Parts: sequence; structure tokens; C-alpha cells
Amino acid sequence: MTLQPLTPVNCTGLLQPGCSLLQLDGEVLLFGQKGWPKRSCPTGVFGVRFKQGEIKLRAISFSSDSSYLPPLRCPAVCRLDPYDGLPESYLIHGGRTPNNEISSSLYLLTMDSRGCNRKLTLCCKEKELVGEVPGARYGHTMSMVQSRGKTACVLFGGRSYMPAGERTTESWNSVVDCPPQVFLFDLEFGCSSAHTLPELGDGQSFHLALAREDCVYLIGGHSLASDSRPPRLLRLRVELLQGSPLLSCEALHTGISISSAIITRPGPTHRYIILGGYQSDSQKRMECSTVILDETGIHFETLVPPEWTQDILHSRTWFGGSAGEGSILLAVPTEGRPSQPDVHYFYMVSFQTEGGGKEEEGTLGCSQESTDYDDSTPLEDSEELYFGREPHELEGSSDEEGDTYNEEDEEDESKTGYWIKCCLSCQVNPNTWEPYYSTELHRPAMIFCSRGEGGHWVHAQCMELSETLLVRLSQGSKKYFCLDHGGLPYQEMTPPRQVMPLKRTPMKIKDRRTPPTIKISPAKKSFFRRLFD
Repeated sequence: MTLQPLTPVNCTGLLQPGCSLLQLDGEVLLFGQKGWPKRSCPTGVFGVRFKQGEIKLRAISFSSDSSYLPPLRCPAVCRLDPYDGLPESYLIHGGRTPNNEISSSLYLLTMDSRGCNRKLTLCCKEKELVGEVPGARYGHTMSMVQSRGKTACVLFGGRSYMPAGERTTESWNSVVDCPPQVFLFDLEFGCSSAHTLPELGDGQSFHLALAREDCVYLIGGHSLASDSRPPRLLRLRVELLQGSPLLSCEALHTGISISSAIITRPGPTHRYIILGGYQSDSQKRMECSTVILDETGIHFETLVPPEWTQDILHSRTWFGGSAGEGSILLAVPTEGRPSQPDVHYFYMVSFQTEGGGKEEEGTLGCSQESTDYDDSTPLEDSEELYFGREPHELEGSSDEEGDTYNEEDEEDESKTGYWIKCCLSCQVNPNTWEPYYSTELHRPAMIFCSRGEGGHWVHAQCMELSETLLVRLSQGSKKYFCLDHGGLPYQEMTPPRQVMPLKRTPMKIKDRRTPPTIKISPAKKSFFRRLFD
């Protein structure tokens, strides 16, 4: 096992807690990143490449008939191996967006085509489910099971907001564990069914799920009800009988206490490696374990961890994902060091075979590759991730230049308003805000202070405004100041605009024609009169 530091190229923040790494057609893909690129990569999916100790990104395109894939954090990701003539693909369910909205959609991500220059194009389709459909959630898992020649998808766990009828102003953004139900998907017909088992007494999230044939093993996880990480190990057996499936659950006694761990599959066999995660809110799990699934059950073996650096040992959080070929991309925050331009340190952890070489390429069956420290890194929309490459990295590919993520192409979102800290003494957390006024639905109420250099936004809650005053301030043409610019909030009527009267001058008509006048003497008049008579 080796630990190699990586240098991000032109990257102010590559991975964020909750983003996902996939391996499709031999390429590592990243989605669910912080911010949302609009021009250089409208899909928000990037190809991750590792070369000479550097980590680089390449924009990935979608086919014209693809669905919109939002930037999801902590979704359930499940790999579908090729079967019945279908290509390899990924199922993506749920997840949390940077705006703290929780999704309930199910997406199918497949490869659409490969260009002559190896440019990858993906196809994303949203699948409709009927029956007992799981609600919006994040931090859950999905696994594929095979029984009696049939294939189904098993979904379990996760967190979501409190039900609408139980939410109050104080608990508006409070999350709870989802009910301990097991959902079974029939991907061919889109049917979903919910199953309740007596062995599943409480919900769990940010656990691991490993599947072999008709069994799914649920390892560890965090429970909000007890605020604990019990050493839980459950074996869920699914028999796809004709008519209705039969589910059974058994609690085993060889589990481990862990949550938000990273898992990779170093080979084609059912052998997995668990790295990272947490044993408690303030303690990381520094050990590594090997998990083997065979005909007799599940087996854990202790694996010697790499020699951790001081940054990893002293960091409070860490996260990452499987990068294929028995490798794990690991990230730890820089803990606010001003000397470090990047937000995180990146490391590549590689697992070697007994002969010293890398094992055959394998991919992850199903796991939750994220951290449940949602509050450790705020998810502001106003902070963008910028990616790009230098000219020497183009490697002669004709499509490289067009795929570069250019920082200058992005709009400045630092003044969008409702995500901004209004002052140093502001107590409103824009990421975990709770509705303070009944008029607030999705965003905190903001007031624009008319003083200062160009003005600035202020949270109305920090100004201790009443709701009636807030509504009155939002109407009419008034100027208002925050507490830092005038003590108590007061108003001034905008001075009326003095309209200068217009001086109306008649317009001159150009080329005005008047009937011609001919002056004739009386003698000529009498001559013409006699002539015509």
C-alpha cells in the first residue's frame, strides 16, 4: 500500500464532502462538485485523470436526448455490470444539492459514444418508478441482487427532512433518519415495493453495502436517534420468487463501528478494501480492513494502513472515493492555512498485490462514498469550482482545448445576496438557516443597505426587524441602512426627481412648397382675355 500526494492543476477546490467518483469505460468520473459550471461544462460531470503526481479534469458531454443531472451530494450510487446485452451503467438515486434541497429522482448513467479522439459522451436518463416509491433522501445505499435468474435493486437507509406536518419554525431544516424500510426496484418495468423487517428497528445512514448474488451486507452506519455508530452487520437475503419477493434479515456479530467510509474493489473477485470513515464525531478510523464475500458469508481481515502524513493525522475530516484499479482518492482540508491556495490536500492511496503490481481493474459494487460531516464544509452557491489545464497538457488531442474549464468564463456569483455573510457579528448561518419570518420559503430574507461602497446585503434577522417592518421596507422607494450604518434601522424617502419642463419649439418643415404667384400687368390681362375670347 502506497500513499502519494497529488497536485491539483488550476483547481481551487476539486472534491467536496458528498461528491461521487464513478468508473465508466475505464475512465474516472466526478460529479456533485461544489458550485455549478455553466459554460465550459454544462453537464457538471468531469473526467478525472492522474498523471505524474498531478490531478487534472476534463469536461464530459451528454448526448442531446439526456436528462438534466443536478449536482447531487451523498446520493446512492450503484454500478450495473453488463448483462443481457446491456452496457455497463450506474444508477444514481437521491442526494442533496448545494441549496440543501433533497432529491427523490432516479437516474441511469451510461456511455453514449466514444469519439475518434477518445472523447467520452454520456447519456443520462431519469427513470420513473411506480408503486411504493422511496421518498427524497441522502446518505443511503443501493445494491444489485440476483436470484432465480432475475435481477433487482435494493435501497436502504438515508436521511431526509422531517415530514411536512411535523416541521416547525425551529425544526424547519432538521433532518431525521428515514424509516427502516427496504425498497426493491424492478428496473425492467419500473416497479417499486417497500418491505418492513422486524430486525431493522431503527434507521441508519452513511453505512456500507456489499452485495453478492442474493445477499446484501449492511456494515456500520450512523443513527441520529441514538447519535451512535454501533458495530452493526446485517445480512439481507432477497429471493425473487414468482409473484412477490421474499426478504429476510439476520444480524451478525462481526460488524465494525464505522460511518462514511470509502470502499474500493481491487479485483474482479468479491474482495473489498475499506478505508477512512469515522468511529465517532471527533475520531477518524485510521485502520484499514479487507472484506471478503464467499459462499460461507462475510470475512474481515485487518490490513496494514499506509504511513499517514501529519496533515491527515491532525485533520478533523477526510473524504474521497474509489478511483478504480484498487486506488482511492483521498482529500483532507487545509484547515484554513493562508499559505495554501487550495482548499484540500489530495492523496492517492494504491493497494498492491502480493507480487508488487497492481491488481486487475475492478470497480465498486455499491457503497456510500461521502462524509456525514455536512457542516464541516459549507455549501455556498457563491463559491465556484474552477478547473482548467495548461497548454502543455493538451497531448495533441483536437478536443482538449474546447473541454478546458476556464475560470474567466464564469459569472461572478459573489453578490447573489442570500448566501452572503452580512457582517462580522452576523449569527445567521446561510447554509443551515431556519425560517425566521412566515414569508420565507426557500431563502433567508435580505435587506440591501444603501450605505458603504456600493452597498451590501444584510440579513433581516440580524437587524432585528419585525416581519411587518420587513414587508413595509420591501415596498415603495425607500432607502434603509443596517445597524453598522446608523444605529437602529431607519428610512429616508428617496428625494423626488425634479423634472425640468421641456421647451417646446415648433418644428421647421423642410421643403415646404407654396403655390406660385404670377404678377401680370392690366394691359397683359386684357390682351389674354381678348385672345381667349
